[in-house]
Amino acid sequence: MKIKIALSLLLGLLLSGAIASQVQAQTFNKRTKLTFSGPVAVPGRVLTAGTYTFTILDSFGDRQIVQIWNADKTELITTVLAIPNARLEPTDKTVIEFRERPADRPQAIKAWFYPGYTYGVEFVYQKEEAVQLAKVENEPVPAVEALPTPTTMKTVPLVAVTPQGEEEPAAQAFPLAEPTKEVAELPKTASLLPLIGIFGATCLLFGFGLRRFATKTR
Repeated sequence: MKIKIALSLLLGLLLSGAIASQVQAQTFNKRTKLTFSGPVAVPGRVLTAGTYTFTILDSFGDRQIVQIWNADKTELITTVLAIPNARLEPTDKTVIEFRERPADRPQAIKAWFYPGYTYGVEFVYQKEEAVQLAKVENEPVPAVEALPTPTTMKTVPLVAVTPQGEEEPAAQAFPLAEPTKEVAELPKTASLLPLIGIFGATCLLFGFGLRRFATKTR
């Protein structure tokens, strides 16, 4: 009986640690499920109506690498290059911003913001398409000459395409803020504090149980 109690406490300890690790991993890669009622455009392809999982594969300097999966994350659909984007206030839900396009074209995703963060990512489009988007929106659009492969995303030159169809340095059109200023306060539903509390309580119970077990078996 005493051994069963000790094993139960140990199982609770391991389960609490596993849950905490899973939530931290999800926060790190910004894993998000998104459902679109109609087709939407991302750099290089059009996503049909349905549910998709968005994740951050890598983040470095002025670049972000976004992966788009099917709903249950068993099939990678595309990998997209992006740059940091900022908003004034964080929200408690995922925000997707779209670019203006003609009525006969699917909406193009501009930016994606994770709940609780003032910083998100803005998708980088191929220059030919970026020129069209910049003219319609009358604002610069981040672009690359040709869509990069996963192996060239860290090195491909980035530019900003103006509404006049001209190029200017991406750093000039999209100045970057310091990443350390990012507001990382998550909504209450995603807080790690309850898990930390459970983890701590489980550790105390486990230690108390082992102590009693050791005392009674002497």
